[in-house]
Amino acid sequence: MTKIPPPIIHPPDRPLLGILLMLGFCAVAPMADAVAKILGETVPLMMAVFARFAVQAVLLVPLVIAGGRVWRLRGRILHLVVLRTALHIAGITLMFSALAHLPLADAIAIAFVMPFVLLLLGHLILKEEVGPRRLIACIVGFIGTLLVIQPSFAEVGWPALLPVGVAVVFAAFILVTRLVARETDPIGLQAVSGVMASVVLLPVLLIFGSVDSGPEQLRLMLPDARDWALLISVGILGTLGHLLMTWSLRYAPAATLAPMQYLEIPFATFIGWLIWRDLPDGLAAIGIAITVGSGLYIVARERNLSRDAARLAQSQP
Repeated sequence: MTKIPPPIIHPPDRPLLGILLMLGFCAVAPMADAVAKILGETVPLMMAVFARFAVQAVLLVPLVIAGGRVWRLRGRILHLVVLRTALHIAGITLMFSALAHLPLADAIAIAFVMPFVLLLLGHLILKEEVGPRRLIACIVGFIGTLLVIQPSFAEVGWPALLPVGVAVVFAAFILVTRLVARETDPIGLQAVSGVMASVVLLPVLLIFGSVDSGPEQLRLMLPDARDWALLISVGILGTLGHLLMTWSLRYAPAATLAPMQYLEIPFATFIGWLIWRDLPDGLAAIGIAITVGSGLYIVARERNLSRDAARLAQSQP
């Protein structure tokens, strides 16, 4: 007799909770990027990328084991998690590369064509509803992002294109996360991704990523105490940020969360000023104000929709 597996119970959409979790991601993610930018001055790229995922695995695997969480994935979900991990590795590598050449706020500002791409892909691929007001808010936020981007990127050369690659990769990453978020435990999902990425990246690190080519010979790059602290920090912050993002996608559609991610730009601008005293000019400041305004509009609208839905549910017998 064939045993019928129990039905998967999906948690209901809770847009306000999803938005708050995404706001947490927008605050934490620039901190991880700032640490990665500092690391880029002394540590090889692949060592920083490997540390990002290795720390994630070290932090979360014990939690999965202690909590009895499910992290053995099969079938369609396993294939999607493998794809998600590959996209995550590619996105992190591209972003860390971009941060080696661009100011923090500039790199993130260029990458923020991503929510606009995500909004369209979420509608076309996942068939998520995109109302006219949400679409207008996302377009306004995109215009604000364009204002933040400085006109002098031509001086930077080809590295200015790296954040564009980040945008495309992470738009696909978020869509895949949305597909698996409701059928997996967020901590278990991140633990599996950390282990997968570490296994893939370790031989790459040993072969290509742990040496620095000097004029006379190749020498092994061994981090000092400061760099070890930064490597651990980038892993902790990156893990926390993507847990917040995974949880947010568990409770709200990608189309709802897309405009909120624009708020990562002002967070990044503040962190960039705090560490490197990089301050946007007048045009960029106007763009930041526009992105914040569009994000706050989405928060207010989702709050009103949630209240209306609750009132309607209470009024029905």
